[in-house]
Amino acid sequence: MQQFEAFLTSHLPTAPSFHPHYECALQEMLLAGGKRFRPMLLLGVVRAGNTLLLEAACHAAYAIELLHTYSLIHDDLPAMDDADLRRGHPTLHKVYDEVTAILVGDALNTYAFEVLAKAPFSDAVRIRLIRCLAENGGHAGMVLGQAIDCHFENTPLELEQIRTLHINKTGKLIAAALKMGAIIAGRSDLEAPIYDFGIRLGLLFQIQDDILDVTQSSEEAGKTTQNDEAKNSFVTILGFDAAMQQADDLAATLTEQIKSFDENLQRELSPTLLKYINRHKNTN
Repeated sequence: MQQFEAFLTSHLPTAPSFHPHYECALQEMLLAGGKRFRPMLLLGVVRAGNTLLLEAACHAAYAIELLHTYSLIHDDLPAMDDADLRRGHPTLHKVYDEVTAILVGDALNTYAFEVLAKAPFSDAVRIRLIRCLAENGGHAGMVLGQAIDCHFENTPLELEQIRTLHINKTGKLIAAALKMGAIIAGRSDLEAPIYDFGIRLGLLFQIQDDILDVTQSSEEAGKTTQNDEAKNSFVTILGFDAAMQQADDLAATLTEQIKSFDENLQRELSPTLLKYINRHKNTN
């Protein structure tokens, strides 16, 4: 990931002007770190297919990280989760103000597509990448999930509705990262199966986050926890033990599915996947 971090640092959004803090705020959450899970997935797929494409692929990996970071900034706003901590740092609306946080989120969202539009791919590949990110991160993907999540606070949903919520809110952007890697690598045969794998992986990721919300402190998690009481989280609706069972079952399914990947894909993705697939098992 050193190559990606170097790329990110050299392509930070800049807005030189007389505004006292806008440019710093644009960069703050990007430089705060994070798991970089989605970029790792995309780059792993590309690395398995053709290492010569890795430098170009950093543009797409960065675009996903930009879109994901915007979603976190907006998710933390007072109108949504009203969180104080993200990536181990105070949230932007706490450091600056709510207007700055909203506008920085807007800017990172659009910058993601600017980065993709300028990426050194053929026009056909660029269009497919932009379409994939927009479809999964936009009105019928991540934003839809957020809308359902916020609207139905304090209104318990059925299990399948909760799955739909979190497939959109979390799963689709993770699935998009894997599919975009396949698009860049020229692996059309891999696009559909790895996207489906990503949907399941994203659902597991969300169940794990729900578990960690009740088992970790804010300091351990690097973000505000104990904050889901009104939400349709798997723990809130199913209870802790049933949520753990859901996570265990999905983790087992995904672990088996990894074995069906070709040798190169297994080698590049397994270290990252197995670390995160089993992270809920390390709860106290």
